Amino acid sequence: MTAIENTPLGRLDKEGRLLNAVLKQPTKPGRFDFRGDIALKFQQQVADEKRPPEYTMEQVLTFAEEGKSTIPVLAGYLQNFAFLSDVVDVLGDALAPDGKYFLFCNNIDLLAKYRVTHNGKTFYVLPCDESTVWKEMTDLLSIDKNDIKKMDTGGKTDVVLDAAAAWHEDYEIITYEKGVSIMEPVKNRNENRPV
Repeated sequence: MTAIENTPLGRLDKEGRLLNAVLKQPTKPGRFDFRGDIALKFQQQVADEKRPPEYTMEQVLTFAEEGKSTIPVLAGYLQNFAFLSDVVDVLGDALAPDGKYFLFCNNIDLLAKYRVTHNGKTFYVLPCDESTVWKEMTDLLSIDKNDIKKMDTGGKTDVVLDAAAAWHEDYEIITYEKGVSIMEPVKNRNENRPV
């Protein structure tokens, strides 16, 4: 069985960044899947108290392979498009120049779809409002939920990530700086929700 420390996810795990895991296990020989949140910025800790991160990349779907140095595919949700630079800083060398990385953002135009390259890493940036990364990815990749409903969480995750690795579309290319300049205010996710 593949151990997380033998994959590019190992460093993130050691740094305490892999949180709220729905799935964190080997799924196929040589492959380790993760579904959960990745801490992007930690709060200042006083003494030994454990505080939640200031912000995270949420609903992450990704896998890493044993003996490889980079993560081939990743999808996640960002509350704020500007956090993309934190994703690049935190994941660093674990991101490959030719990797497939999908970021769903709360504060970009709902009709926008971009390709953004930052520090040599390219991301597909899409809007996400009142939905989930899982639903958005299965829609984007045209995966029928009936085809995968009998599979376990690991099997379903593998199907989605394998389809994502093969997917390609030419979205408008913009710079990170342009994305920050045109992003909208962050929406309050709890607005208009019953108490």
